[in-house]
Formats: sequence, C-alpha cells, structure tokens
Amino acid sequence: MSEIDYEKLAEIELQKDEADDTQAGQEETFTPPPPEDPELNINHPYYDVARHGIIQLAGDDSSGRKVITFSCCRMPPSHQLNHTRLLEYLKYTLDQYVENDYTVVYFHYGLKSLNKPSLKWLQTAYKEFDRKYKKNLKALYVVHPTNFIKILWNIFKPLISHKFGKKVTYLNYLSELAEHLKYDQLNIPQEVIRHDENLRRKQKGKLPPVVKVPPPRPPLPTQQFGVSLQYIKDKNKGELIPPVMKETVSYLKSKGLQVEGLFRRSASFQTIKDVQKLYNQGKSVNFDDYHDIHIPAVILKTFLRELPQPLLTFDCYDHILGITSVESCLRVTRCKQIIQGLPEHNYIVLKYLMCFLHMVSQESIYNRMTASSLACVFGLNLIWPSKGTASLSALVPLNLFTELLIDFYTNIFNSRTVPGEVLP
Repeated sequence: MSEIDYEKLAEIELQKDEADDTQAGQEETFTPPPPEDPELNINHPYYDVARHGIIQLAGDDSSGRKVITFSCCRMPPSHQLNHTRLLEYLKYTLDQYVENDYTVVYFHYGLKSLNKPSLKWLQTAYKEFDRKYKKNLKALYVVHPTNFIKILWNIFKPLISHKFGKKVTYLNYLSELAEHLKYDQLNIPQEVIRHDENLRRKQKGKLPPVVKVPPPRPPLPTQQFGVSLQYIKDKNKGELIPPVMKETVSYLKSKGLQVEGLFRRSASFQTIKDVQKLYNQGKSVNFDDYHDIHIPAVILKTFLRELPQPLLTFDCYDHILGITSVESCLRVTRCKQIIQGLPEHNYIVLKYLMCFLHMVSQESIYNRMTASSLACVFGLNLIWPSKGTASLSALVPLNLFTELLIDFYTNIFNSRTVPGEVLP
C-alpha cells in the first residue's frame, strides 16, 4: 500500500473516530485551554502556542523521571494554530529535559479532522527529533489509541528503530497509567476523563465501581520517606540532617563526584522501592551491594520529592517565581533574602544539600554537571506549588533560583549561622 493510500485510510479512520464520539454523546468541540497560567507571560517566546496548554509538565513517573504530556483535545482548529510553531515549542520544552531521562504521555483523544497536523508535518517532526531527544526518552505512553494510530505506525515503520519502538506503550484506559506514573500529578483534561468513562461504560455496560482506599497507616518510628523533617528529627535523637540524606551524600561525595551524568540517570524502579523500604524499616543500606552509583543519587532526589512540604516551603514559592523580574546584579541578594525566611531546620538541611551540590558542580569538567545542569534536576525537587504541579512557565524562575543557590553557595549561605548545623 502506498503512502498516499495510507494517508487516505488514516483520514477515514479519523472520521470513524469522530462519528463514534458523536454517537457516544461527545460533541466535536475543542477543549478550552486550562485556566490561564499565572506564570505564563505574554512575552513568552511561544506564548501563541503555550496558552493553549497542549504541552504540560506533569511531575515525575515512578522512577523519578520528568513527565511531559501532550493533549490532542487542547489543539484548536488548524487555521488557529501554526503547527510549525507547535513543533518548535515542543522542541523548546523538551530541550529543558533531554539531557536527563524523561517520559512523554500522549493523550490521543480529541484529534479531529479539523485540528490534526498534516502527514508531512508528522514526518518532519519525527526527523527533527534526532538522537538527542530519543536517547533519554525512556517511555512514550499512548493513551486511548485507535486504528488511526495503527495506520500511522505502519506509515512510520520504516523510520522507527526497533529500540525506539520498545519504548512505546499503548494504554486503553487511564487507570493503566497509575501502574507507571504518579496519576494524581497528571493534569488530565476533563474531556479525556469523560471519554475514558464512556469507553468503560461501553465495555461493561456501566461505570466501574468506586474502589475504597483504606486509610493511610501511621508512619513507622524509623520512617524516612513521606514524613516531615521534624518527624525524622524527633525519631533520630534530634539529628538535624536526615539519615538517608547524610548517607547518600556521604557515599556520592566519596565515590560519585566525577561520574559523568550524576543525577541525570534513572535507576530500577523496584530497586529504589526496595532501598526505600530498608530505610523506612530502619535497616542498614550498603550501596556497594547494588553496583550502581545512580541508585543513591535517585534515592536522594526521591527523599526530597516525597517530603510532605518542599524543602524550600510552600511560602517561598511565589517569592521564588519573582526572581526573573529582579535585575541580574541583585538576584543573589534576593536569593539570600528569601532563604533567610526559611524555618531554621529547613535552612540547615538546604545549606547541607547546597554545599554538596556546589562540590558536584566544581567537578563538572569530569561529571558534566554544572550548576545549571544540577538546577534542572533539583529545582522541582526543592520547591513546588501547594496545589497541582508547577507549570512549564514556572520552570525558568525555579531552576534559576536553584542555580544561583548552587553557584553562589558561599555568598548566599555565609550570613546566617545556625547552632548545630552540619556540612558534608
């Protein structure tokens, strides 16, 4: 079958999908963009595309990798969206993550004849995403695939390597995402959720029963993950630096400072869970047993990410977002002012961590992890909003603030001495 025949067949399948949606009571309307992102400035280089909310940052997957979502139902009709700009914006977004492992979730529902890009555009897009983008893409989840996707796959088969093909996972229902990602962090359009409910209703004749979630168990006395700094301090004889942080930093300092790509790589999901369990049960962990320097690195990031409140605290979030509006020559001073307002315990732990990350950045000639690279990894592990996840437009100030803390560690942390503070 020729490419032209495949393209005609794809268009027919797309029209069938639209007819099925209409029959199910899902109108052929386009989802309005999510509530206006307060951090999205009209001067954003891709404001015309970003305002639709087609591409969004959605927290982390089960292995701590950043998740990017692409929602077709957010795409307006083609005459209202420059698809060349859309491709540029997608590359602009991924450029912030391609040096680290990352995951993409593609919500197929909502792709219509009126808003779909041309086949030529899709081919150009695939070729544009060279090895730089494909190498660290660890998983691509296609949610609610249809025959249209299968036809596209046949068109692109000659271009797609076997290795890349193994990264693609098709998911028929949203519930399947929970096996791979932190579902509650995903900003899923309501139209996609309703479509999922319709699919389940058609399959079973009724909506699935609501699963009762048992109440959370109280934390163990030895718990390290998912509990507050104060809880860990109280259960560890007043120690200010949590044991898991002290042990991972100590190990990485002695054996990982010159490892290329430190903190960029992910590790086995099951291994990370096993190590977390050992820590939570108060058992000793010997990282030499795992023969993988990236395991303690992921454990450190996971510990920070699972704190009930970010290390930089929710109160600092808006202040940090304003760092880009401060003149360059005054930004270090502003960073110093912001962290002076941190609770004493948070300040001590932050200073301990930044001292170590500053050491890592000093070895960047070997490990390739500059202050900027480390900020891209740690920014969202140090601060996030009290509701939802940080938007893509918030990444610039969050990462800039983190980069300044690392780069100007000595200057920023020299003015506040706290009794009992510990350094790596």
